[in-house]
Amino acid sequence: MRSDLPLFPAQASTTAPHVDLLFLVVVALSIFFASLVVVLLLGFAVKYRRRAGDKPPAPIEGNHALEIAWMVIPLILAMGVFVWGAEVYFRLSRPPDDTLNVNVVGKRWMWKLQHPSGRREINELHVPVGTPVRLNMTSEDVIHSFFVPAFRIKADVLPGRYTTLWFEATRTGRYHLFCAEYCGTQHSGMTGWVEVMEPNAFQAWLSGAGSEVSMAAAGERRFNDLGCATCHSGTSGARGPNLDKLYGSEVKLEGGKTATADEAYLRESILFPAARVTAGYQPVMPTFRGLVNEEGILELIEYLKARAAAQETAPTGTPAVPTPPVPSAKKATVGSLP
Repeated sequence: MRSDLPLFPAQASTTAPHVDLLFLVVVALSIFFASLVVVLLLGFAVKYRRRAGDKPPAPIEGNHALEIAWMVIPLILAMGVFVWGAEVYFRLSRPPDDTLNVNVVGKRWMWKLQHPSGRREINELHVPVGTPVRLNMTSEDVIHSFFVPAFRIKADVLPGRYTTLWFEATRTGRYHLFCAEYCGTQHSGMTGWVEVMEPNAFQAWLSGAGSEVSMAAAGERRFNDLGCATCHSGTSGARGPNLDKLYGSEVKLEGGKTATADEAYLRESILFPAARVTAGYQPVMPTFRGLVNEEGILELIEYLKARAAAQETAPTGTPAVPTPPVPSAKKATVGSLP
């Protein structure tokens, strides 16, 4: 595609060519059939116009071959576009296994982004070129939409749940970031930039964060401050289940159902602990709504991710991370997360 075509921004991600090609084919098919109908309409109007002295035309008998053709050919084209679109959609929905994860919180009227290392950004996102990046997004207030035209990615950012996006930038540079969902009077000002850097430059930028602690470390501190370790001590008879290998595992629930302990499940367990109670435990955990904001929840989730990852590499039977000391809880908790 021509880079100077003003209707299209630069193709700066691996998925952009696929999205553009599908879009152009749909536009070309629409123009072709619209033109075909108009040309035939005008041609038949001229050829079969009524002339002076003409008798009324005889009734036209049906033509089964023609009728089948104008039903089957559009059906094949429509199904082909549908399958192609589904393939592109699945490509956009399934990030690779090894991605750089960035947490995004939308708020009127700004984007708050945080890397696992703890580096925070407002309306800016720095990423390395040639590296898949996965965005884990939520909103603190209303519906927003994370949109980077150069990457051809857009997804709603919703309060109360997580949505994800992924992309792999193919060229360095600065690219516009927009909110594509009207979210209030200053919606048009909710813009930013994605800065795509060389990997070495990105690492230098990331390490220049000063004294910021990682999200996992901040989550561990918050975990202790909230007194979660009181019940999730991992000891026999604890009121809450052991969280060492929780993230990504299959959790058995009361009632016989199961759930995958992903980000959405962990968030729900923190804010609505009675929604899905782990089998073998009582629903005694209090809600932490109003005590932890969205950024704090993301930090707790990063801590549980790190805890599970460390446990996988630790020798069997030994804790991979130091067991947090039982704090003097600031808030009363008798939890059973999840």
